[in-house]
Amino acid sequence: MEIDNIISIVKDRTPSILGRGNFTHFSILLPLIKKEDEVHILFEVRSNQLRRQPGEICFPGGKMDSTDKNEQHTAIRETMEELGVNEKQITDVSPLDYFVSPFGTIIYPFVGVINKPEQIRPNSAEVGEVFTVPLSFFKTNPPKNFKIKFHVEPEENFPFNDIIGGENYKWQIRGMNEYFYYYEDRVIWGLTAEILRHFIEVIEKNPK
Repeated sequence: MEIDNIISIVKDRTPSILGRGNFTHFSILLPLIKKEDEVHILFEVRSNQLRRQPGEICFPGGKMDSTDKNEQHTAIRETMEELGVNEKQITDVSPLDYFVSPFGTIIYPFVGVINKPEQIRPNSAEVGEVFTVPLSFFKTNPPKNFKIKFHVEPEENFPFNDIIGGENYKWQIRGMNEYFYYYEDRVIWGLTAEILRHFIEVIEKNPK
């Protein structure tokens, strides 16, 4: 292959995330509602019937299907399915920063408004209950931050002899932050808290 052929192939590429096809893609909606003349954020409590993370607090969302038009469509579809609302009730949907997880997933968060929240009818198979928290609470109560450290554990037949340093190779060991919000008797943590913290940061940096 000639250099000119190679250049013609790569010059108009739109860059993506390396290995993107190996990740599982999820979309999430951070729902805003108007309640008692104040903005609230709506949360779900995952049904105890679910095998994965039963009873935990989360936002509506789920895995992207091949039939979804894009990540935003996934977030809206999942919210409709989980909260029993129709598409017209979900408005002003905008993207937040997407998140590449160390556990093989890419999460696409969005923020949007749910109108007529009194019509919400949660899907009991997925949602145990819903509750709301005033936005003002999170603006005045930052999360607590705790560190998680990872360690490297190569498989048994790893070819240490082929790398400089062998078994004493200095791996770059990373960690991650875990955020916790405490509201009344609720504990909001993990990815939900991370997205929530990011959202608060966005609106605090751009007050209107």
